[in-house]
Amino acid sequence: MISLEFLVASAIAVLTAAGVYLVLRRRTFPVVLGLAFLSYAINVFLFAMGRLVIDQPPLYDKGAESYTDPLPQALVLTAIVIAFGMTAFVVVLALRSYLETGVDRVDGTADAEGDQ
Repeated sequence: MISLEFLVASAIAVLTAAGVYLVLRRRTFPVVLGLAFLSYAINVFLFAMGRLVIDQPPLYDKGAESYTDPLPQALVLTAIVIAFGMTAFVVVLALRSYLETGVDRVDGTADAEGDQ
């Protein structure tokens, strides 16, 4: 039987691997997608830091036997806002680079044998 922790760790690993692979591509659009995947992996990691607890209240109550730590949830909400702003900024930079050079490559040069 697969545990919940193993499933979450596997999801973080897959998102990180896909993000790193896409960030290392030549074109700007896969780089933007890779940064989005990396931010998703970070969000899942931050959320998993608060211990995966099911059916527990997020705030401490005197009658509650245990509770979920609300700090990782607040960190994930903040990270989502920061990632949205970062993604918008990178998309604008990629668009500006394309309009200036006419090439959709990270280094801004045309490839003689054709882009991949």
